Amino acid sequence: MGMLAAARPAGAAGDKRTGIYVLETYYLQQGAQVPRMHDYFSKVALPAVQREHHTGPVIYLESLVAPHMPQMIAVYGFQSIEQMWSMHTRINQDAELQKTFDQWETGAEPPFEQMSGTLLQATDYSPEIVARAEPPKTPRIFELRVYHSPTWRQLKALHERFAGPEIQIFKRVGVHPLFYSSTLIGQNMPNLTYLIPFDTLAAREKAWDAFGADPEWIKVRKESIDKSGQISSVINISLFKPTPYSPIR
Repeated sequence: MGMLAAARPAGAAGDKRTGIYVLETYYLQQGAQVPRMHDYFSKVALPAVQREHHTGPVIYLESLVAPHMPQMIAVYGFQSIEQMWSMHTRINQDAELQKTFDQWETGAEPPFEQMSGTLLQATDYSPEIVARAEPPKTPRIFELRVYHSPTWRQLKALHERFAGPEIQIFKRVGVHPLFYSSTLIGQNMPNLTYLIPFDTLAAREKAWDAFGADPEWIKVRKESIDKSGQISSVINISLFKPTPYSPIR
C-alpha cells in the first residue's frame, strides 16, 4: 500500500493525463561519450519516439551539477504503463532502428559507462507538462530533486504536505515544478521525485531563499516534523541544462 501513496490512477478510463514517467540516467566519461549520447538522443531516440506519434512529454538534459559528471538524462511521459510498454515493444521490433542502434553502439569504447532506469508514477497533485509555444530565448536551468523518506508512512505524510500548503508556498515564491512523482521501480525508495525549471541560476537562488525564509513554510515544516518526524531524511539535488533538441526546453 505504501507504494501507492498519493499515486495517480494511471490509465483510468477517459484519463488522458500523464500517469507514468520513465527517467533514464546515463553516466559518462569526458571525451567522446558526451557527443555520442547527443547523437543517440537527437538522431536515434527522439526520431523513434516521434515516428510513434508519441504525445507525452519528452525531455533531454545534460548535467551542470550532479553527483556524477558528466551525465545526461531522458524523461518520457506516458498515460499508463501499458502505453509505455506498447511503444517500447514496437520500437524494439523496428529492424532499421535496431541497425542504427547497433552502429551507434559500435566503437573503440562503449557509448556510456552505465545507465540506470527509474519508473515514476505521477502524484494526484502533479501538473501536466505543457511545452511553450516558443522555446525560451536562453536555456533554462532544470533542477531534479529526490526526497528519500525513511518509511512509506512518512512518504505519505510528505505527499500530504506537498499537496497541501507546500505547493501554495512554491507558487508564491516562484518554484513551479513540471511534475511530482513517486518511484515505483528504482533506487533509494521510498521517495518523492520532482523536476523544476528556472529561467536562470539567479532566479533559482532567489526562489529558494524566499522559500526558506517564508514564515508559512517555517510553520508548516515544524508542524510536519512534530507530527511525523523527519519525513525527508535525504535530499538529492542535481542541476541540468536542456539539450538544443529537447522538445521541452
